[in-house]
Amino acid sequence: MKLLLLLFGGLKFGKLLTTVGTMLLSIAVYAWIFGIWYAVGFVALIFVHEMGHYIAARRRGLNVGAPTFIPFVGAWIELRDLPHDAETEAYVGLAGPLLGSIGALVCFYLARSTGSPLLLALAYSGFFLNLFNLIPLSPFDGGRVTAAISPKLWFVGVPLLLGLFIYSPSPLLILMALLAAPNVMKAWRGMRSPQEQAYYMVRPETRLSYAAAYLGLAAFLAIMCEQLHSELPHSR
Repeated sequence: MKLLLLLFGGLKFGKLLTTVGTMLLSIAVYAWIFGIWYAVGFVALIFVHEMGHYIAARRRGLNVGAPTFIPFVGAWIELRDLPHDAETEAYVGLAGPLLGSIGALVCFYLARSTGSPLLLALAYSGFFLNLFNLIPLSPFDGGRVTAAISPKLWFVGVPLLLGLFIYSPSPLLILMALLAAPNVMKAWRGMRSPQEQAYYMVRPETRLSYAAAYLGLAAFLAIMCEQLHSELPHSR
């Protein structure tokens, strides 16, 4: 109930209509390809992921807009107030994959208890979606989290993104590469200005805690994706 009050208390009616409308549009597009119930579940998992960002941003006192959905791109929330430091950015960035993974885990346990292939497919999609978002390259959520650990970790995301494009070429990956390029160049030249140095100044114990959370979540999602990928063909 508190989460619902937090959500609706921060949204204007027009923005709420935009969120609902774009959600319905995404459901319609996905339903045309994958079927209505998978579409509903998949969009719901994306919504849960975005609510993680929304709640975390509100907890840090940031002015944030409602989620907007675009089919085959996903969704995003509008941060009207930018984070003041890398730790806040990491806090908001990590909350999406964390809450999204919990949503996928709910689907997983429901699939186990009911034997539903649909729920198992949704669980796999949810785990994969959140793992994909942990690529350590901004604007992915993983890039925002690793910014608090070390911006140099963005260099790890470059070959990962390139490998994904070779394995499965997609215009979305090209768009992500273009959006990531300025941050990669910034990490390459180093944080020279006093403002940049202050932004990425994070206490060692905080860096360690985010590194542990990031690696632990990524490892968990990778294990779940591997396990469910081997089960899906037998569930059709």
